[in-house]
Amino acid sequence: MKHLFNAHEAQTIDLLDNEMFARLQSNPQELERMVANHNKEWCIIDEVQKVPAILDTVHALIEGKKIKFALTGSSARKLKRGGANLLAGRAFVHKLFPLTHLELGSDFDLDLTLNYGALAKITDFTSARERIAYLRAYTETYLKEEILIEQIIRSLPPFRRFLEISAAQDTEIVNYSNVARDVKSDPKNISGYYTILEDTLLGFFLEPYHTSIRKRQRLSPKFYWFDTGVRRLLCGTIDIAATPKSFEYGSLFESFVINEIYRLLTYSERSFKLSYIRVDQSLEIDLIIERSGLPTYLIEIKSSDFINDNHTSGLKSLARNFPEGRRMILSRDKVTKAIDGITCMHWKAGIAEIGIEQQV
Repeated sequence: MKHLFNAHEAQTIDLLDNEMFARLQSNPQELERMVANHNKEWCIIDEVQKVPAILDTVHALIEGKKIKFALTGSSARKLKRGGANLLAGRAFVHKLFPLTHLELGSDFDLDLTLNYGALAKITDFTSARERIAYLRAYTETYLKEEILIEQIIRSLPPFRRFLEISAAQDTEIVNYSNVARDVKSDPKNISGYYTILEDTLLGFFLEPYHTSIRKRQRLSPKFYWFDTGVRRLLCGTIDIAATPKSFEYGSLFESFVINEIYRLLTYSERSFKLSYIRVDQSLEIDLIIERSGLPTYLIEIKSSDFINDNHTSGLKSLARNFPEGRRMILSRDKVTKAIDGITCMHWKAGIAEIGIEQQV
């Protein structure tokens, strides 16, 4: 917001400021007098979820005074759960994610991103020690601000354990019963915990693909954490760097690529549906992309830097089920090649080939 507006164009209200928070919490209508005194076209309110009642005044100012607002915050969960005025039809909703490789440009480093993630502040640090300290502070702040202060859950210890287990199972199919057993909770609570992660933009579900919605609902989704650095901090692997050819590196690479595609598709504001296919333990397609007017993409993600016909068995097995589908392998291999009708590309080139790079 600071880059988009200068001080002459917009008034800024920061609800992290204790005095400002107390002032508006006790009297949300005070916002009208504050805006009138500044007489500016735009008003920026940060951490708006801290005072949900303020949105009624925002609504009135939009309608009556034609004031334009930019409302930012780390979570919409409190607004949704509290029955706040969500300004339906009067506000555009934009989600912001960790930085993409396009935003980082020449500063992007794949191995650094896999190990420490792409939160905006992480680029300020030059040593592993600083990056880890920041990630640890970030996760503790999240637990304090989002969970305790907003009273999303009643008991923090089981949720802490859940965070560790869900991070360790990133990219895997969710088994609520198994997680509940490890957390010493029940599946209903675990389902609620995952919903908290989704509502606070800390991850998203990847649903199983099926042409029948009824059958789709009987299958379990996968869950992808939003940032590889936060994932590694939570599951306790952050102190040892993940290296190519290791199991963790492959899992991190899959998580990164799918998150990257999800972020860029979200920013492109085009309708899309992401899913995966699991036939059995030996046959799985990591990502299915369905977009209106374009072929369905069937994508396998491999962290190898050399792709050969040993990597194509899954896509070849399902070829007859998707006669019009575009089959692709995205990897670290910089040489584009075709193997048995399957296009094998470097992951950056593959994202551009899918057609989402130009629309960011």
